[in-house]
Amino acid sequence: MDVIETLNQAPVLVAILATTIGLIFGSFLNVVIHRLPKMLMREWSQDCVGFLSEQDKTFNYKQTAPASNYNLAVPASSCPNCNHRITLLENIPVLSYLFLKGLCSECKIKISPRYPFIELLTSLLTLAVVLHYGLSWQAFFALALTWNLIALSGIDFDHQYLPDNLILPFIWLGLLLNVFNLYTDVNSAVIGAIAGYLSLWTVYQLFKLITKKEGMGYGDFKLLALFGAWFGWQSLGVIIILSSIAGAVIGITLILFKNQSLSKKIPFGPYLAIAGWIFMLWGETINSAYMQYAGLN
Repeated sequence: MDVIETLNQAPVLVAILATTIGLIFGSFLNVVIHRLPKMLMREWSQDCVGFLSEQDKTFNYKQTAPASNYNLAVPASSCPNCNHRITLLENIPVLSYLFLKGLCSECKIKISPRYPFIELLTSLLTLAVVLHYGLSWQAFFALALTWNLIALSGIDFDHQYLPDNLILPFIWLGLLLNVFNLYTDVNSAVIGAIAGYLSLWTVYQLFKLITKKEGMGYGDFKLLALFGAWFGWQSLGVIIILSSIAGAVIGITLILFKNQSLSKKIPFGPYLAIAGWIFMLWGETINSAYMQYAGLN
């Protein structure tokens, strides 16, 4: 504890540490965003093959099973074009991308700028969380949630899917943390988790009943339930409003500058994640400002 107190008295050092840790975790989150959906697809494929082998004894399970391990650690990162194995020096967050001028060192194919973007984003958000909470348990778990939200947003943006593997453990974690009143009281957390899920589920059912279309996925319900479990039912209205604003601003920007079609499906998860993260740091300020503006304070 003396070390933490000493570090809290050295904000510049804390900022440097937070920025560096954020860059490192940002590099890891790039791996999660890229590999976790593939890992899940392989797992689902294996489950299907296993089911077929049980139903049809002539079905050759071994011939259809994946030939090699694939997870967040194996195989080593490599260029998707030439299979050049990424060396340690080529894997330094942001700096390697700048040094290589955004090109593979072997085949010179262009490397997506999203990799350094995720690293920089993670670094900046990590710094913001640490500056807001200081070195504390609140900061520690808020960082875990922040990194998880970045991974969820990246996966949802690519695949329109929010994995239960990343959402469900954090719903339970939020409820557990609030047994100790870390972010809100446990009653608000339990009601928040239930209300978060049911609110979007109700909107989904009404939209489907009226339009015969699905307006959002079940992952969105669970993500709002996650925020309810962490920050209580009081956070839900603000998060929904903020996510709608973020969706409108970013959606219009994509349409104007990316020539994105109005008919193209846009995932809602990243906007919920942005809103939930904003509430985590400034929710009380936003609520107080609204109450004062509405004359309820």
